[in-house]
Amino acid sequence: MDYQRILIFMGLAVTGYLLMLAWQEDYGHQATRTQVESSTTGTVDAFPSAPAATGGESPAQTLSSDTFIPNVEAAPTSVPSTLSANIVHVQTDVFSIDIDLLGGDIVSLALPKYPAALVEPDRPLKLMDSGNQYVAQSGLIGPDGTDKNGARPNYETSAGNFELKTGQSELEVVLTPRYPDENGVRISKIFTFKPQNYLIDVRYEITNGSNSPVNMAFFGQIKRDGRPPLFQVDNAMGLQPYLGIATRTQEDLYDKIDLSDLEDGAYQQDFTGGYIAFLQHYFLSAWVPTQSDSVRYYARALNVTAEPEQNLYTLGFTSGVLTVAQGGRGQLGGSFYAGPKNQATLAEISKGLDLTVDYGFLWFIAQPLFSALTWIHSLVNNWGFAIILLTVCVKTLLYPLSAASFKSMAKMRKLQPEMVRLKERYGEDRQKFSQAMMELYKKEGANPLGGCLPILLQMPVFLALYWTLMESVELRHAPFILWIDDLSVMDPFFVLPILMGISMYLTQMMQPEPPDPVQAKVFKFMPIIFTVFFLWFPSGLVLYWLINNILSVLQQLYVTRQLENAPRA
Repeated sequence: MDYQRILIFMGLAVTGYLLMLAWQEDYGHQATRTQVESSTTGTVDAFPSAPAATGGESPAQTLSSDTFIPNVEAAPTSVPSTLSANIVHVQTDVFSIDIDLLGGDIVSLALPKYPAALVEPDRPLKLMDSGNQYVAQSGLIGPDGTDKNGARPNYETSAGNFELKTGQSELEVVLTPRYPDENGVRISKIFTFKPQNYLIDVRYEITNGSNSPVNMAFFGQIKRDGRPPLFQVDNAMGLQPYLGIATRTQEDLYDKIDLSDLEDGAYQQDFTGGYIAFLQHYFLSAWVPTQSDSVRYYARALNVTAEPEQNLYTLGFTSGVLTVAQGGRGQLGGSFYAGPKNQATLAEISKGLDLTVDYGFLWFIAQPLFSALTWIHSLVNNWGFAIILLTVCVKTLLYPLSAASFKSMAKMRKLQPEMVRLKERYGEDRQKFSQAMMELYKKEGANPLGGCLPILLQMPVFLALYWTLMESVELRHAPFILWIDDLSVMDPFFVLPILMGISMYLTQMMQPEPPDPVQAKVFKFMPIIFTVFFLWFPSGLVLYWLINNILSVLQQLYVTRQLENAPRA
């Protein structure tokens, strides 16, 4: 197999891989769904008992299916340009949040530590916004729930603005019903924020002053339409990052649920612990129950239109029913995460949540690459130089295997004049020409397939690094030097792809030229083809391939020099 055929194969392999990814976005990761009809009146299996309420234990209760799928479908109150009396603002070091006092929903959430764009460093990235129908809702359902049947309670707070100040260990925002329950049931909804923490604790404290037990269950859900995020960056070749739902199942720590799948039926699953999340590029929002609790996860499409972007989806979980005895107290709640896909942080929150940083089927290569990159970055404090040093490490590790290939290619280059003479001798008789070539290879100890090994060894690393750059939020807006201010996007001036093409040409010059004129012409055009191919790839990935080519040239020169200086037998 000639070297130029290997290059063509590599191009086809990359193209096929990208096509496969596009197919997976449309048809892959089919999660198991259970159709849930709103008219269902039967009961579901009871969950294990919720934590006992003060005043005595009560058995677990059962709820009908439509109760377990909360009907909180009304559009949240829109957030005006200036805060109204019905909106509470919360500011922490990592959050800028608006809470609607009608229902106590998070209707706006921005991340001050992550600018929306490099050109606007002072404008924080807005992850959630009611104008984009992306809100986090929570409430109490069940026979005595304040949010049952779609009703939303009106809350009030002690202030209109809350701030987590430097030195504070936590900030509690307490919401109490504006119109207290006439039967003596007192409920407080409490949001707890901590510094340097993207996990928000949401809990309800229930005091039963009535003359009978009360039964309630907690729900936490995300409501979102099908529109793209408020910020969007295309991947190479126009591929979009995954936009959809992920959860943990009995079989998998990480399972995707495409929004389009919900148009055919609602998703529902009982599970202990786990999570359910809405994913987008670099960031996610997720509801996470107490990991020892048995809960019911669900996701559904509230309305289906001809325009997918206008569809509305909900995803979340419901707890088991808590019975609070007369004169007793109880708590219900969960945790809500909204922030970057930081693997270390997510792994601590729930098992499998860190897998939302999806490196694809080459995760076993991408994960060590990311760990190595992170370690090198801690030393050099520049992701571009970290990529360069990682490339050096990879080439060094693979050198023993590559050296044999370089020696084979050097021998093939020495045989080039003899190959030309054989071509002239046998002309169009391909069979005799091939036989003569095989005899020549055998006589000289050359391997025509040896040249493909360096490329084949690099392909998995190349593809794994592609997803490392695409999925790791640490590399978002990561500068290198000069004009490269974001290694996760394409080079705006195409300098790196052009340099990569030149380095590929130099690499090609060191390979034996095919004796066939047509193949030789194709061979010469490959650097141009690959330069165009790499124009839209992330600059960090092009940097990796450029350094890889330069090191390949240096290694080839070194091996060739060794062969030339070796004593003849």
